[in-house]
Amino acid sequence: MRAAPRLLAALASGLLFGVGLALSGMMNPRKVLGFLDLAGAWDPSLAFVLAGAVGVSALGYALKARMAAPLLAPRFEVPANRRVDARLLGGAVLFGVGWGLAGFCPGPALAGLALGLPSVAVFVAAMLAGMLLHRLTAERPRRPALSAGC
Repeated sequence: MRAAPRLLAALASGLLFGVGLALSGMMNPRKVLGFLDLAGAWDPSLAFVLAGAVGVSALGYALKARMAAPLLAPRFEVPANRRVDARLLGGAVLFGVGWGLAGFCPGPALAGLALGLPSVAVFVAAMLAGMLLHRLTAERPRRPALSAGC
């Protein structure tokens, strides 16, 4: 499989995603926080963005179901884990709390780096530090339990 078409498709997808984030206001923390402020001055406009994202994703899954293989990769890369456990729920809660406090999630924050705002750079640096900390701690192979015979 040649790399150039895949890289061009990835670049086009990333640019389209970034433009979508910018046009929808997802790169503006105040707009995101206004959407999350259900008890205050609630701004429901991002609900349309979320509904549009779910619609596009549903179309993608429907298209995938009709295809034997992707056009630019040897196979589809779809998450296989369907288990909902404490680790997943804890991560979701941590993500939601971070999103509610800062008004950013990873995609808009990375796209927001193009704006050159110091607050975005601080958020991305903290996000990358958290990812590195996770890699160093949570993904490390666990030591086998000592047996009674040792």
